[in-house]
Amino acid sequence: MSWEMVDEGWGRRAVEFATLSEPANCREYVAVHQQLGVGSGERVLDLACGSGLAVELARIRGATCAGIDASPRLIAVAQDRNLDCDIRVGDMQDLPWEDETFDVATSFRGIWGTTHAAVDEAHRVLVPGGRLAITVWGNVGKSPGAWMMAPFQWATDEKIQHQSGMVALGRPGVGEAFLYERGFDVAERFEIPFVFE
Repeated sequence: MSWEMVDEGWGRRAVEFATLSEPANCREYVAVHQQLGVGSGERVLDLACGSGLAVELARIRGATCAGIDASPRLIAVAQDRNLDCDIRVGDMQDLPWEDETFDVATSFRGIWGTTHAAVDEAHRVLVPGGRLAITVWGNVGKSPGAWMMAPFQWATDEKIQHQSGMVALGRPGVGEAFLYERGFDVAERFEIPFVFE
């Protein structure tokens, strides 16, 4: 599947995602920015930035921000929220920025176990000593909201295996190995519980 196809998912309901779903992620965005020490003058890139709320929150902390997402419809919202930021439609596995452009890169459930090249690209555009933070789904099966995922049980075995590979980074040790193999010094994993609404 080509990266352009992502717009057929979240992009179809960009306004609903931006106004009804994404605000529930604020706790996650703020906690990650705090953990990374994002502050004034830092250059931050958000991969799979969606409708740009995480970019906006980093910008409010004084960072100079950029973002990329495969959905033109979500990017339109992100650009409206962040008029002075470099927000682009594109492939996070082939970033359009030069080497060593950013101090910090983030991705909030946008990098999956199947998107190795996105981490390689993040490493390339970070300055030496730059910081990358990615969030992944925890164990959704243990969540009170797990019932919402029941339709996935009707998927074919091939689709289930693909989904399993995508969310593998949430398993202890898997995400750490994924990042270490791509040249990152890996910090300790931390959890941010939030309600999936």
